[in-house]
Amino acid sequence: MILITEAESSAIVTPELAFVAVGEAFIAATTPGAASFPVVIGHGSDPQNRFTIKSASGAELAGLKVGAYFPTNDARGLPRHASTIVLIDQTTGRIGALVEGSAVNCYRTAAADAVATDALARPDAETLALFGTGHQAAYEAQAIARIRKLSRVLVVGRDPARTEAFAEKLRSSGLPAEAAEAETAVRAADIIVTATTATAPLFEAAWIQPGTHISSMGSDSQGKQELPADVFRDARLFCDLPEQSVRIGEFQHAGPEATPTAIGSVLSGDALGRGHASEITIFDSSGISLQDLHMAKAIIDHQAGSGAAKI
Repeated sequence: MILITEAESSAIVTPELAFVAVGEAFIAATTPGAASFPVVIGHGSDPQNRFTIKSASGAELAGLKVGAYFPTNDARGLPRHASTIVLIDQTTGRIGALVEGSAVNCYRTAAADAVATDALARPDAETLALFGTGHQAAYEAQAIARIRKLSRVLVVGRDPARTEAFAEKLRSSGLPAEAAEAETAVRAADIIVTATTATAPLFEAAWIQPGTHISSMGSDSQGKQELPADVFRDARLFCDLPEQSVRIGEFQHAGPEATPTAIGSVLSGDALGRGHASEITIFDSSGISLQDLHMAKAIIDHQAGSGAAKI
């Protein structure tokens, strides 16, 4: 069995590695025979400590990811989030590889945003409205800055002091960030990214300008919601996995008539992305295990130095 520790995987992963691996995973998810299985949501002995199991199989890979959220880690001085990827040896059914990947998961999530935004946002988009001031939001901002030349990053958060501190953190990393109110940010934005745990819309549909691209990154269970539902009527809808997106993703609020397009079909050329400059496009990322499996394979290949490690 191959074992990649957290220290090893975090030393290997890069935005470029994640961008390529996630793009491949999106396309793999649309190929015949690919399967994403029902999500398992559980909790520890202390019910506030939660974990999620997402599993999938494709032409080359099969396995699962366990994503944990343990707020009790605060008292231990440890991160709340943890992520572990298991690749199954498809010949024997035994564990072929185990990759600890908490940092990998941050890059993977941001890469999903970047891949979709690169495919759907206007080429001249330069103003990002970023909702969220948590750990993941910083990865999202950096990922978008790699695929578009940003002139402004407008940060929207619930706590003014935390929002300003987060904007300062982004500025120190070279991004033109500033704190902003929700309406100001949305009205100015070419790209909107939401990376929150919200259960109600973060802004109003009337504020969204023609030609805007929106990525909802936080809705991954029933009841979560970041976007105003009335925007769905006037937008083109895209996601990582349609049947999951309408069940636990942002498009659970889009109504039974919603038929989002898999972003993998756009990347492979089998479906149209943005049709014209004034179109509003929305990408919902509810998270699929094939992304994790492809990330794990890329990490293992890099460590092996061959580009094709056998699992």
